[in-house]
Amino acid sequence: MEEKPFPAWSWSVEQCLKEYNVKLDKGLSSYEVEKLRERYGWNELAKEKGKPLWRLVLEQFDDMLVKILLVAAFISFILAYLHGGESGEAGFEDYVEPLVIVLILVLNAIVGVWQETNAEKALEALKEMQCESAKVLRDGYKIPDLPARELVPGDIVELRVGDRVPADMRVAVLKTSTLRVEQSSLTGEAMPVLKGTASIFMDDCELQAKENMVFAGTTVVNGSCICVVISTGMKTEIGKIQKQIHEASLEESDTPLKKKLDEFGSRLTTAIGLVCLIVWVINYKNFLSWDVVDGWPANIRFSFEKCTYYFKIAVALAVAAIPEGLPAVITTCLALGTRKMAQKNAIVRKLPSVETLGCTTVICSDKTGTLTTNQMSVTEFFTLGGKTTSSRCFHVEGTTYDPKDGGIVDWSCYNMDANLQAMAEICAVCNDAGIFCDGRLFRATGLPTEAALKVLVEKMGVPDAKGRDKIRGMQLAANYLIDRSTLTLGSCEWWTKRLKRLATLEFDRIRKSMSVIVREPNGQNRLLVKGAVESLLERSSHVQLADGSVVPIDEPCRQLLSLRLLEMSSKGLRCLGLAYKDDLGEFSDYYAENHPAHKKLLDPVYYMSIESDLVFVGVVGLRDPPREEVHKAIEDCRGAGIRVMVITGDNKSTAEAICKEIKLFHEGEDLRGRSFTGKEYTALSPSEQMEILSKPGGKVFSRAEPRHKQEIVRMLKDMGEIVAMTGDGVNDAPALKLADIGIAMGITGTEVAKEASDMVLADDNFSSIVSAVAEGRSIYNNMKAFIRYMISSNVGEVISIFLTAALGIPDCLIPVQLLWVNLVTDGPPATALGFNPADVDIMRKPPRKSNDALINSWVLFRYLVIGSYVGIATVGIFVLWYTQASFLGIDLVSDGHTLVQLSQLRNWGECPTWSNFTVSPYQVGGGRMITFSSPCDYFSSGKVKAMTLSLSVLVAIEMFNSLNALSEDNSLVTMPPWRNPWLLVAMSVSFGLHCVILYVPFLADVFGIIPLSLNEWFLVILVSAPVILIDEALKIVGRSGRYRAEKEKIA
Repeated sequence: MEEKPFPAWSWSVEQCLKEYNVKLDKGLSSYEVEKLRERYGWNELAKEKGKPLWRLVLEQFDDMLVKILLVAAFISFILAYLHGGESGEAGFEDYVEPLVIVLILVLNAIVGVWQETNAEKALEALKEMQCESAKVLRDGYKIPDLPARELVPGDIVELRVGDRVPADMRVAVLKTSTLRVEQSSLTGEAMPVLKGTASIFMDDCELQAKENMVFAGTTVVNGSCICVVISTGMKTEIGKIQKQIHEASLEESDTPLKKKLDEFGSRLTTAIGLVCLIVWVINYKNFLSWDVVDGWPANIRFSFEKCTYYFKIAVALAVAAIPEGLPAVITTCLALGTRKMAQKNAIVRKLPSVETLGCTTVICSDKTGTLTTNQMSVTEFFTLGGKTTSSRCFHVEGTTYDPKDGGIVDWSCYNMDANLQAMAEICAVCNDAGIFCDGRLFRATGLPTEAALKVLVEKMGVPDAKGRDKIRGMQLAANYLIDRSTLTLGSCEWWTKRLKRLATLEFDRIRKSMSVIVREPNGQNRLLVKGAVESLLERSSHVQLADGSVVPIDEPCRQLLSLRLLEMSSKGLRCLGLAYKDDLGEFSDYYAENHPAHKKLLDPVYYMSIESDLVFVGVVGLRDPPREEVHKAIEDCRGAGIRVMVITGDNKSTAEAICKEIKLFHEGEDLRGRSFTGKEYTALSPSEQMEILSKPGGKVFSRAEPRHKQEIVRMLKDMGEIVAMTGDGVNDAPALKLADIGIAMGITGTEVAKEASDMVLADDNFSSIVSAVAEGRSIYNNMKAFIRYMISSNVGEVISIFLTAALGIPDCLIPVQLLWVNLVTDGPPATALGFNPADVDIMRKPPRKSNDALINSWVLFRYLVIGSYVGIATVGIFVLWYTQASFLGIDLVSDGHTLVQLSQLRNWGECPTWSNFTVSPYQVGGGRMITFSSPCDYFSSGKVKAMTLSLSVLVAIEMFNSLNALSEDNSLVTMPPWRNPWLLVAMSVSFGLHCVILYVPFLADVFGIIPLSLNEWFLVILVSAPVILIDEALKIVGRSGRYRAEKEKIA
C-alpha cells in the first residue's frame, strides 16, 4: 500500500508523535508495531529481481552481426548435411565451418553474460551501508540491539556518537548540547552537519536544509539524541537512491562504438542480401533453363544440385563479408587499453567504457573529494601587529592532513611571540580531533576543522628550543617505525602536556563557539575559546597585540578585523576566531566536578556569560582546498574541447570560490547564467535549462541533490552530449549509472559509487580522468584503424567471390578458408594495430561527434579500390594457373598440370558434353600426385593448387594491407612499420599460421589446400605487393584534397 510521507521537518515533534500515536517515554507497543509493519513493511531495501540466465544468454545474440553469422552457420550446416546425403558420407571437414562459427558465438555469449552478471552489484553495496541494529524504546523498555530491519515508522530510537542511522528520523530531543552528523556521502557536504529539533517551515526543502532530520546510512560524529522514525526501507532517502540506480540502469544506452557497429551490421546485411541476389541472378541460367514456345516459356528444367552449389557461393559470400574476428579483436584491444589506463590510475570496470571516454564532450564533476582533497586545511591566519590598526597575515601551504605537507610561508617565528603562542595554545588544546595514517592517506578522527587546526600547530612548531629538538628526534625515529598508522603530533602534545584540561563548554548554535577551561603551568585557570568570528568579536572587550600586551578594542580595530574577515570569506574560506580569558571569576579556582560552580557547566544557558569579556587573539581561514593538478587538467579539457561542469552539494559561495581558483571561471567573471543552486535550476523551464547547458564554458551547480544530478546528466545526453560523471558518495550513484561514463573515486569513494561506476580512479584525481580521455581517444583511433583494415580485407573477399560468380569459373575460395582468414590470419595484425602510438596533438583536437561515420565516403571509395585489387589478384592468380604457362618470367607449368582455354574455364559446368577433353595428373609438394577418375574432376578436386595460390595471395595481400592501416593518411615513408614493432611480429605470426595449415597434412586436408614451392611463393609475393603502392597513391590524393579544403577555409 502506497503511503504518502508527511513533511516531518516542518511539523513539530508533538505533531510527529501524534501521527503515530506514540509517547517519547514509552515507545510503540508490540501490537502497534505489528500493525505498522503490515502497513509499511520491513526496514530493508528491496531486492530487484535480476534477469534470468536464459534472458541474459538470449540478449547476447541480439546483435545484427551475430544474427547474420547464425543464419550462415545454419545454412552451411544444412548444406554439409545435404552434401553428405548425396555422397553417402559427410566428412568432418564439411562441418568445420558451421562448428567454428557456433563456437565463436558461444564464446562471445559467455563473455557477455559474465560481464553483465558482474555489473549490477551497486544495489548490494547499498545494503552494506544499512545499519545492523538500533537502540529502541518499545512497551516502555529499552531494547539495546533490535535488528534494524524490524524498525517501523513511529519507533523511538536513541543515537550516540559513532552510530550509523538506521532509518530516516525526526530529531525529537537532544541529549547533548550539540549533535553533528556526517552526511557527505548522501548530500555532498564537506563538513559534518549540525542537527537540532526546531521545525523548518518549508514544505519543499532540499535535503541539506532539513536540519531536524537524520537519514539512513549517515553517521553520528558528535553528540547523542532521541529520534522518532519517519521513513523506513524504500521510503528512506537511501531507498529512493536505490530506486534511482535501478531506473538509471534500465536507461543505459549503447556505447557510441556499439551503435556504429550495429549500424554497420544492418548496412552489411542489406549489402550481403543484394550481392547474394545479384550472384544468383547472374548464374540463374546454370540451374534454371527453358524453351520458348509461342512467346511463352516451356520445358522448364531445374537443377537442384547446381542451385545448392550457387547457394553455397552465396553462403561463402556471407562468410566473406562478415568480419568474424572483429568482436574478438575489439575485446582484445579494449582489454589492452584497460591495462594502459590502469597504469595511469584509471581502473576500467566495463570494457566498452574505454572507447566511450574518447568521445566524451562533457565532464560533470563532483567538487568535494574530486576537485578538492576532501581534507580541511588552514590556508591563512592573521593576528594584530604592534598596534590595533595594523595586522599581519600568514599564508600556509599544504592541502592534506599530513603535517609535513607544506608549511607556513616565510615563517621566521620559531621563537614565537606571545600572540602566536596564544594562537597555537588555543588550536592545540581547545580541540578534540586526532589524525592517523591509513596506508598512504592521512585521515582525521573527529571534526575536520579541528584536525586542520592540529596540523597548523605542527607547522607552527613550539617556542621552546629544547622541545623543538625533542620533537625533531621523535619525527626522525617515527620514519623507521614498522607501524606507521600511529601518528605522533609532537607540537600538539607539547601544548597539551603544559596545560591541564579541566572542563569543556560544548558548541551550540546560539553562541556559535566552544571553549575549554585549562590550568596554566603557573597554576592559574584560563578559558580558551574558538568559534564564529562575528560571535566572538561581539563578546570580546580586548585584543592581544603581537608582543602579548592586551588593549581594549576600539572602533577602528573592529573595522580592521571585519575588513580582514571579509577578504578571507570572499576567497571561500571558512573563518574561525580564537580568543581567551584569564579572569574567570568563580571558575578561577575550578578543579573538578565537585567544585561549587560545576552545576553551571551542566547548563548551556550559562555558557554565554562565562565566554564574555574575551581577549581576541586572531582569525584562522580554512577550506577544503583544490588539488594542485586540477588547474592544468581543466586547461587540457579546454584545449581538447571538453566542457567541465561542477555539480556539488556544497553551498554556492564555496563552490564558486573553488571554481575560480581552479580557473574554471576567470577572476572577476560575471557568474550569472553560469552558477545555480539545484533549486534555482529546477525552477527554470526545460527550454531555459537546455539553453544554459548548451552555452560554452564552465558551469557550477551547488546545493544539488541526487535528482538534480540525474536531471542534468539526462538532459545533456538528450542534447547528444557524451557525458562523463564523477562522484564518490551514495548520492552520486544514480547519476554515475545514468552517465555514459560513471567515474568513482577509489580512495574516498563509497562502495555504492564504485559499483555503480564504469571506471574507478585509483588516486581520486581529476587529472587522471583527462589522461584516461587521451588514452580513450588513442584507442578509438587504433580501433578505427583495425576495423577499417578488417573491413577492407572483407571487401576484397566479397569482390573475389563476386568475380568468381560473374565469370562463372569454379570457386577459388571455400567458406572454411574464408573463415580461417577472417578469424586467424586477420586477427593478429588487427590486434597489433591497437598498439599504434598516439598522435602528439590528440588532446588538442575537439572530441569527435558520436554520430561521426566510422567509414566516410572517401574511405569507402579507397577500400573499394583496394578491395577490387584484392578480388582481381585472388581470382587472377586462379585463372593464370589454369590458362597461362608463365607469368612475368615465372614458370607455372613445372608441376605438369594441363592448361585450358579461358572459355572452357568459364563454362566448366558443361565439361561432360565436351569431346576429346583429357587432363594429365600433376605433382604437388612432398612428391604426391593429383589424379582424376574423370577429366571433369580437374575443375573440382583438381583445383587444389589454384585454390592454394588464391588463398596465399589473399593472406599475403592482407599482411601488406595491414601496413597501409598504420596511418589513415600518412605515407609509410613518414610512418614506417617499425613505429609499431608489434605489427611486424603479428604479420610474422599470421604468415607462420598460414604455413602451418599448408605444411601440416591433416590441416591441409581440412582446408582443402596443398604445399607450395619456392617459385610459387615468389609469384604470390609479386602479385600481392602492389597493394601498398595503390594505397600510397590514394593517400597522396586524400592528403592533397584535404590540404586544398583547409586552404579554402583559411581564404
